[in-house]
Amino acid sequence: MPTVHDWINNPLAVVDGLFAQSNSSPDWEKKVVEYFKEKLKLNDAHTWVPSLNDVPLYYLKPNSLVKFRCMVQDMFDPEFFMGVYETNDLTSNSKVRTSKYKQLDFLYQQVDFNSRNTVTSERQTFYCVPIPGESQWNSYAGTSQARVVPSTSYVPNRHKRSYEEDYEMDTHSAESHGNTEPKRQETEAPSHDSSSVHCTSSLDLNFPLPGEKGPACLVKVYEDWDSFKLNDMLEVFGILSVDPALSVIADEREASSLLDHTEVTETVEEQRVHSPPASLVPRLHMLYAQPLVHNNPLLPSSAPESNDLCSVLGELASVRAELHTYLTHVLMGDSLAAEYLILHLISNVYSRRDVLPLGKFTLNLSGCPHSSPYTEHLYKVIQQLVPSSYWLCMCLHNMNNQRMVPWKDYTANRLVSGTLQLANNTSLFLDETQLEQGQLDATGVRNITALGNLISWQKVDYDFNYHQMEFPCNINVLIASEGRSLLPSDSQVHLRPTLNPPNLEEYLSAVQVAQVPSQFNKYRIYLSVARALNYTISDEITTAVEDDFVEMRKDDPQSMSAEDLHRLLVVARLLSLSHGQNTLSRDGWMKAKQLEALRISRTQQQKSVSGNEP
Repeated sequence: MPTVHDWINNPLAVVDGLFAQSNSSPDWEKKVVEYFKEKLKLNDAHTWVPSLNDVPLYYLKPNSLVKFRCMVQDMFDPEFFMGVYETNDLTSNSKVRTSKYKQLDFLYQQVDFNSRNTVTSERQTFYCVPIPGESQWNSYAGTSQARVVPSTSYVPNRHKRSYEEDYEMDTHSAESHGNTEPKRQETEAPSHDSSSVHCTSSLDLNFPLPGEKGPACLVKVYEDWDSFKLNDMLEVFGILSVDPALSVIADEREASSLLDHTEVTETVEEQRVHSPPASLVPRLHMLYAQPLVHNNPLLPSSAPESNDLCSVLGELASVRAELHTYLTHVLMGDSLAAEYLILHLISNVYSRRDVLPLGKFTLNLSGCPHSSPYTEHLYKVIQQLVPSSYWLCMCLHNMNNQRMVPWKDYTANRLVSGTLQLANNTSLFLDETQLEQGQLDATGVRNITALGNLISWQKVDYDFNYHQMEFPCNINVLIASEGRSLLPSDSQVHLRPTLNPPNLEEYLSAVQVAQVPSQFNKYRIYLSVARALNYTISDEITTAVEDDFVEMRKDDPQSMSAEDLHRLLVVARLLSLSHGQNTLSRDGWMKAKQLEALRISRTQQQKSVSGNEP
């Protein structure tokens, strides 16, 4: 059987070998998938596979096995291809072959299109991008054992520029023309020959967030594509295809026409989107894809509450205390706000009851100063703690000009991404302190409405021109504001600092510097594990909570509504999980009541002071 280097460096030999052994049996396709699945399970073999996220494309060998950690941004229409075909050349006589997991090249093979052995198959194409908003600390490169050297069989005309260099060149180009606004990465396609004129204009890689870096990829899916959904986080293992011929639309369409002998009905715009330069958007023929429940490289990709994390679970309480102390310093001595920030960071939509998302906990941190850069520093702290995040400045210009909701471009037949097309568990930081007086136009109103729906229902209504389509999501939203937010929230905590440092920026920098990297890693593991724990309430505690609810309403029915009880139950759940407890105790219930009483008392005091908040 092939050695480890064989099945990684030359996986097509494995595919062709199993196909040749099959004697036309359809089981060979399952055997291919099982072969690679078993290989990847042995001795952490998945860490030996080079990653498109961490290794520049020019270092990767064409037709080798690679992996890609990504989000499904768009799903194209299914396509037909010649799954089994027969060649008829002079050297090897006729031979039946398969084109599965590779791009069939008609230019260098004499294909017998009239062969009875020809089998037309179907595959799906996903347009995948790196997970939006991944933090700089979130790198899987340290866990990889892959060894790569520059490929000598593929040297495109991009002169071995990295994705980051491409991005920097585009940024400088934009600035030289007086445009300093953040923009989606656009890169000019390289010219392989004179026939690639169709691809020489700038290519929009359709990243959801402005200024994102990294490769996009066309993933060819051969089976079970109905099990994947838009915006899924995946780690795809597949065979890399970067044939320059894929970049030449005319040649590719000519080759495709040999299959069906029909005229090409796609528009030029659709051809550019569906057949971008392979040097910028490589093709990845999926052998296996693992759905990701999280994208924290410090934890195994399986559910974090598995047995091998017992030691982590035992340390949750102590790490929580350290994190609470750290966040209290960040929040300038406000211990109560630090408590609620921890609960927010571990919140998670664990289920849906009809349209109601259960487990969400949007936090409005009011009382944030407008004149200082405090909110930016607060976001940087959160960015250091979570795997994926995005800071959205809610200034009037952004609200009226930014495209937040994805929409369908029927001319190019693609889903144009928007800011709110995010993967699950992303932390969205809304900075409302930057919202100045002015008029929201129609776009601004739509964006505010979209943010409100995201917060209240954890869904985004994508715009398909003639109708809207709901896409559920699971995004943690934190709103920083001066007064109470104009957006809905599950809980409002008014910041009450006990410290007044003379230089806020120096103080916050010193607080962060005092945390060593290993301590940050503890916090990151803690937050991911706590949000993934299962949670139950016993019948005994349920009865006690019901009795308590009746008792609290006895003297004043208006003092505790059903909505207040729901919020209290959410706080009790998150408080228990934050201490590593997966069930609610009487003590936990009492602590949740005390915490909510302190928050409500502070909110009421602030209302009486300001006098103008709703």
